[in-house]
Amino acid sequence: MSQVSSDLPPAAPTEASSISDAVRVLEEDIVLGSLHPRERLIEDDLIRRFGFKRHAAREVLAELARRGLVERRKNFGCEVRAFAPQEVAELYHLRELLEAEAARTLPCPLPAPALRQLTDIQREHDRAVTAEDPRAVFHTNQLFHQTLFGFCDNGVLQKAIQEYARQTHAIRFSSLVDASYRERARQEHWAMIAALQEGRRDDLIRLCREHLAPSRDAYLALNRHLYPRG
Repeated sequence: MSQVSSDLPPAAPTEASSISDAVRVLEEDIVLGSLHPRERLIEDDLIRRFGFKRHAAREVLAELARRGLVERRKNFGCEVRAFAPQEVAELYHLRELLEAEAARTLPCPLPAPALRQLTDIQREHDRAVTAEDPRAVFHTNQLFHQTLFGFCDNGVLQKAIQEYARQTHAIRFSSLVDASYRERARQEHWAMIAALQEGRRDDLIRLCREHLAPSRDAYLALNRHLYPRG
């Protein structure tokens, strides 16, 4: 029986995968501060950068808008989303309520297999922080929180946490630009793991609430010029 050669070249990427890759790159650019609030995203720039046709560039912008990272302005085009201070405060207040409630319902102590899974993810996050690799920090931080709240049995609550985390995506990673914030987040993740291991629910609830504040405050400090008083 003839065998299929393993020397065949890999298939060319589909347009869908190219769009997905471009969305990922631009998402990282936004949350890591390479693209700033109110900075314009222009179709022609995306066409040149990624070698797209115009319809593909438009699909990339549409997907970024669906993720809450950019917004469309009439007769202007797309720009990186900017959040007013009151909007930031309201969104983060709601996230505190949701995530504290999830912490109240998580198994505590967390079963050993789940604890090992969360610990393994945090070790990846540690390596990213040590390597000073903000992109890897970004992705491992996301995975840590998705996994943590994924242990909550309330599916509706899980979806609400994911939705409001998505809505604040461009806010909550402003702190990634500062090494001290990255180290603080790393230490707080380990404190959460310890609380889950030892059954200290009140500490877990407090840690989940306090963990949100640095990214909120960093975004407001970095972008205060967008909303001057008076």
